[in-house]
Amino acid sequence: MSRRRPMERIGDLIPDAARRLGLDEELRRARAITTWSALVAERVPAAAGACRLIRVDGFALVVDADAPIVAQEIRLRAPELLEAFGAAPGGLRATEIRVRVRHEGPAV
Repeated sequence: MSRRRPMERIGDLIPDAARRLGLDEELRRARAITTWSALVAERVPAAAGACRLIRVDGFALVVDADAPIVAQEIRLRAPELLEAFGAAPGGLRATEIRVRVRHEGPAV
């Protein structure tokens, strides 16, 4: 009679596999981006899809916004977003949000 190993959730296996493959930093970044997107959709719905977490630079979140009004809203809600991001799974404690307005050239 063969003995089966207990089932494990795939989500529990991914961090260890990523670490063994040297991809743990990419996994952390992907989780942070997903967490940011979910928080913005929940707390600042008007900005959902109009801003993206680009990177974490020390204790700062660097965010691109599609328009100045979106950047202004993110800056205004920064304390709330920072607190929620630090408490969320996949988030981290950050002290600042740096928002850049993404400028696109004229359409040709």
